Amino acid sequence: MQNRTFLLAGAGILTAAVLSSWPLSDLRANPPAGPAPEGGTTSVKTNPTMPLAAHRAVYELTLLKSTGNKSPTAARGRIAFDFSGSACDGYVQNFRQLTELQPAEGPTRVSDMRSATFEDGDGKNFAFDMQTNVDNAQNDIIDGKATKAAEGALSIALSKPKPGKLNLDTDVVFPTEHLRRILDAAEDGRNILQLTVYDGSETGDKLYETTTIIGHSISAPVVEQAAHIPALENMKRWPVSISYFEVGKKDEGPNYILSFDLYENGISRALKLDYGDFILGGEMTSLELLPQQTCSK
Repeated sequence: MQNRTFLLAGAGILTAAVLSSWPLSDLRANPPAGPAPEGGTTSVKTNPTMPLAAHRAVYELTLLKSTGNKSPTAARGRIAFDFSGSACDGYVQNFRQLTELQPAEGPTRVSDMRSATFEDGDGKNFAFDMQTNVDNAQNDIIDGKATKAAEGALSIALSKPKPGKLNLDTDVVFPTEHLRRILDAAEDGRNILQLTVYDGSETGDKLYETTTIIGHSISAPVVEQAAHIPALENMKRWPVSISYFEVGKKDEGPNYILSFDLYENGISRALKLDYGDFILGGEMTSLELLPQQTCSK
């Protein structure tokens, strides 16, 4: 399973013995602090869609499909997601994914992935802090910042795992801007959106070409009780599928595919995480709306 931060914005694992009693209330009450914005308030971004909803959501992961001898025979886990901010002050996102995979042979594999990010409202600056533990051993820490120049070039400054800088002459979007673009396309009735995305994951220096397929808006009743709240009643939502490709390797097929129902305020439900040889489903089990920040300009 790749170490990825999936898009849950409105886009991990403990030992098997304690997974079922993982104290999610601790994470919801005290989510890991996201990187702080620098330079004060950013300018207001013009966007016709409604503000992205500040919220906390929990998703229970289960194994939907498994193929091949090397794919897991069982899987379970949980995603906890915390999103807040505004187009004026920027967006803070805290994410944790805990996943337990049982391979066909050998012991159960347990991973715990956490990320905290800040993205300014103009989508020009992005700060990230990510940590992945596998089988209780700390494997990866990625910490850094990325900035887009006016002409579109991307500058990346990493402090962990080791200091380094990288300049790429590539026009990219960061995660929240990516979400905004998807919502704009959905509102405009466009079905396909192709963008290059940078989210700081993996080694902190990778870009992904993405193809997003957006279906027609749907109004069928939702299954999850957590989504039965007044704020989501009669709100438009669309089925969305995002395929992630390594740059220049679209002919080889996607690294993974993320599918979900996306509400027009940015909240996601009915997750499906397709890693190729196995697919995880994510059912929303908890949703809490947070005080909404608004722009003063």
